[in-house]
Amino acid sequence: MDDSPLDHPAPHAGAAPYHAGRFHNPGAPPPRKRGLGFLRWRLSARGAAWPRQVPNSSFPPPPADIAPDEVAASFIGHATFFLNLAGLRVLTDPIFSERCSPVSWAGPKRVRPPGLRLADLPPIDLVLISHCHYDHMDLPSLRALAARDRPRFVTPLGNARHLARAGIKEAVELDWWQSFEGTDWAVTATPARHFSARSPFDFNRALWAGFMLRRGPGQVFFAGDSGAGPHWAEIRARLGAPDLALLPIGAYEPRWFMAPVHMDPAEAVAAHLALGARHSVGMHFGTFKLTDEAIDAPPQALAAARRAAGLAPASFIVQGFGETRVFPLRA
Repeated sequence: MDDSPLDHPAPHAGAAPYHAGRFHNPGAPPPRKRGLGFLRWRLSARGAAWPRQVPNSSFPPPPADIAPDEVAASFIGHATFFLNLAGLRVLTDPIFSERCSPVSWAGPKRVRPPGLRLADLPPIDLVLISHCHYDHMDLPSLRALAARDRPRFVTPLGNARHLARAGIKEAVELDWWQSFEGTDWAVTATPARHFSARSPFDFNRALWAGFMLRRGPGQVFFAGDSGAGPHWAEIRARLGAPDLALLPIGAYEPRWFMAPVHMDPAEAVAAHLALGARHSVGMHFGTFKLTDEAIDAPPQALAAARRAAGLAPASFIVQGFGETRVFPLRA
């Protein structure tokens, strides 16, 4: 590949047009902090009630072996997938904790348990971390993974300092469009429309991204968190269409506040089409109550948007928590 990774650049490294003291989204000025909008939303919130607990259905365990021209995707919950890409074992944004919060006694709590426990998974080779929000960068889970498997951790610029708090000292940091190569695989960080913060004092000090993962001719795309935008078509133009795309479909209400940073299901269908994905799977729903929509609204809205676009039901699906699907890769 033409690009080489930056292992530990400072958050201000480089002269990217989306960095002006803090990171910001492509084609947009550096954003203001979202605190006032958040306060307005919480004071006026009329969100749907969620159940306190939802049990998972029972599914067979992920297959131990996978063909060279296939990828097995196991949905663990929220944005966490276990991927077996022709033998490369990958976790995306792993969170196995009870809450996505800086503290264990408060903050959004799971209504569904992880579809697979960490103890149920084989040794992990690669962990992709899209950004530093607590529902995507869960330090207790990452600490457990590092101790158990010593996988390679890949994350966008400015996030290694957070991982160091979990004892992860060798994380690879990537700017948008930068790549890291393994022995027979590669991953490229891609643009997303989002923001970052783990406290009131580090707003947009670290970058956010999606990832295109390649092994042989096959490609899997993990979007992380993102609002809608022209970056989907640019990703396809620069990297090619993925065989499988993992796209967020939840945490989108109210639109006046969430639209810049979280797609709704109709926008996720548009992203699927812009990426040219052969198959897509929805994520980022039904695990933690983060926004106002009902727990079952994202899958229902996805089905309606898929029908409106004239897509086959199998082209863009949601999986059960703990369910594994096997998808073909390009030969």
